[in-house]
Amino acid sequence: MLLEVKSVSASYGAFQALFDVDLTIAQGETVAVMGANGAGKSTLFNVIAGGLAARNGAVSFHGKDQTGAPPEAITAAGVACVPEGRRLFSSLTVEENLLMGAHCGRPGDWTLDKVFGLFPILEERRRQAVTSLSGGQQQMVSIGRAMMANPDLLMCDELSLGLAPVVIKDIYAALAKVREAGMSTLIVEQSVTQALAAADRAYCLTEGRVVLQGAAADLSHEVVADAYFGKVH
Repeated sequence: MLLEVKSVSASYGAFQALFDVDLTIAQGETVAVMGANGAGKSTLFNVIAGGLAARNGAVSFHGKDQTGAPPEAITAAGVACVPEGRRLFSSLTVEENLLMGAHCGRPGDWTLDKVFGLFPILEERRRQAVTSLSGGQQQMVSIGRAMMANPDLLMCDELSLGLAPVVIKDIYAALAKVREAGMSTLIVEQSVTQALAAADRAYCLTEGRVVLQGAAADLSHEVVADAYFGKVH
């Protein structure tokens, strides 16, 4: 098992956002975490990434306990993140943003040339300020920057948020190529259609609790919709 989250709870001050969440990702597997706004998806993402300390429970990666480790240690261990809102370096060019992803020095196949092969438009605009790109192109930079870290696990938070349907289709098509190369992936997504199409397995959170999980192919939109509104327990 690549990633194991066991009985994790997390809080923001007095507000508890996660309640005893369990989640696993096997090597080469794509897992989706779905849920409405406020369900706890991004909180879970941040706990795994090291941005928020778990109140209790444990997070292990490659069988090693990473609970409470800082983000830089999580990255060095092989986890790379595509955060909600992209969080690019606005003062840098496209190429400079991509190169920032390689700062941890992990060996692997993902280089600038390979990222440009995945997203050819970025090679055309490599010298441009990242702020001059469209939202979809900036999302490509964020994904490319994460891949430059040569991770074992790619975590993506709300890839489709605020993007046009045609752009979302292109982003997920590129992500499929990444998965085909054997990358393990965690996708946090509001869109049920995108999440189920992309994943091997899926979890649904409601009010900080896992209320549904299973093989993506076995989960209907109706069952997931019920879980969104707390009708599956």
